[in-house]
Amino acid sequence: MTTQGTRPETQSSGLMFPTGFVWGAATSAYQIEGSISADGRGVSIWDTFCRQDGRIVGGDHAEVAIDHYNRYAEDVRLMADLGLTAYRFSVSWPRIQPLGSGAYNTKGLDFYKRLVDELLSYGIDPWLTLYHWDLPQALEDAGGWPARDTSKRFADFAAAVHAELGDRVRNWSTVNEPWCAAFLGYASGEHAPGRREPAAAIRAAHHLNLAHGLAAQAMRAQNADSQIGGCVNLYAISPATDSEEDADAARRIDGLQNRFFLDALLKGEYPEDVLKDLGAVTDLDFIEDGDLATIAAPLDMLLINYYSRFTVSGAPGGAQSASAAPTDSGSPWVGSEHVGFVNGGRPVTGMGWEIDGSGLREVLDRLVAEYPRLPLYISENGAAFDDVVAEDGTIHDPERAAYIDTHLRVCHDAIETGIPLRGYFAWSLMDNFEWAWGYGKRFGLVYVDYETQIRTMKSSALWYADTIRHGGLLGPAE
Repeated sequence: MTTQGTRPETQSSGLMFPTGFVWGAATSAYQIEGSISADGRGVSIWDTFCRQDGRIVGGDHAEVAIDHYNRYAEDVRLMADLGLTAYRFSVSWPRIQPLGSGAYNTKGLDFYKRLVDELLSYGIDPWLTLYHWDLPQALEDAGGWPARDTSKRFADFAAAVHAELGDRVRNWSTVNEPWCAAFLGYASGEHAPGRREPAAAIRAAHHLNLAHGLAAQAMRAQNADSQIGGCVNLYAISPATDSEEDADAARRIDGLQNRFFLDALLKGEYPEDVLKDLGAVTDLDFIEDGDLATIAAPLDMLLINYYSRFTVSGAPGGAQSASAAPTDSGSPWVGSEHVGFVNGGRPVTGMGWEIDGSGLREVLDRLVAEYPRLPLYISENGAAFDDVVAEDGTIHDPERAAYIDTHLRVCHDAIETGIPLRGYFAWSLMDNFEWAWGYGKRFGLVYVDYETQIRTMKSSALWYADTIRHGGLLGPAE
């Protein structure tokens, strides 16, 4: 069942986006699908992680999540009601290939075929992400992402999915946020598989990059018309002061978060200073000849996930080393564990993340100035807040609408100055399982009652729908 509140009144501000601008929203398979043992799906590392005591706030799990596996048709109708022109989703590797190698599961593939067909029936363009962190447990048991073979298995998986859906899906991305999969999964242990092995995290980061390149090559060989992109989470990085220690801290965090991935994807090289930082942790002999050329396989677009800015300090005792981890974890900043994260004094979201639209502009300007020119898409941008359901059942969330409004204004200004930004995907379409935070953090435009699975558009969803319908911003978000 879908319910809606009252659409807020707005006035045109004249900030219209170009014809053909992609208006979307995004989700990921593990966060929404549920049905983790249905129709032959295999076990993922997140299934295993959720069963371990203390890993997820409140002992939450994703066995049901928001039941998208059974309610996908209702959810696509919601997308149509919002006026989305595109929907970015991921496929579950263990649902399609239960063991990560070998036989493919026809029922799993059929689910995504039905989803794609449903999207197309409403004129919604499917944007498919091949990997959003749900590695088959069998591959983790064989070494996981620190093992080179996992990259090859991913390329095989990518080719198989592309062969089945490439006739109906034009836009593809490979690995979502490889930084998170590598350093939250294998260094801090905040994410599945929960390992705290800094040297293994570095290997994982390289093999995730390699997996991207191998998958892009495999798909390109099947259909040269497919639009293929990498997807990275980028941050603006600021030193807390003008001291040498803080400047070095900013260099280090920028290197590991941004440049390690951008330089590999877009230049075919790793930054020398980052390799030096990481070389103090482990040797780098896992980087083989030809790897970087493979990683830098030609791309049609770059997908950017942006949420916040980092302000950092390298002064001993100068700042508390902050982490978003809700449970006990190590540091994800391999080789730079001493760096502290400082509150810059900006308003924050329900995750404690500072709201800073200017950081998005810095990211976009940098991409144009320092890297080969590609079409750019904001593939995730959004905020968690503590939503309250009113007595009449409506959810008024002006903070979320204001967050999106702020960043869309940055997008509009960037386009006006010649930056090739072609689309925007809000995160997230619906409230869902927020990884180690469980169900306590809500990012959705659509509210989900986890007991009844009833979906309700929040006021931010209605505002976003108006924005899409008019092709631009209509005035300050209310």
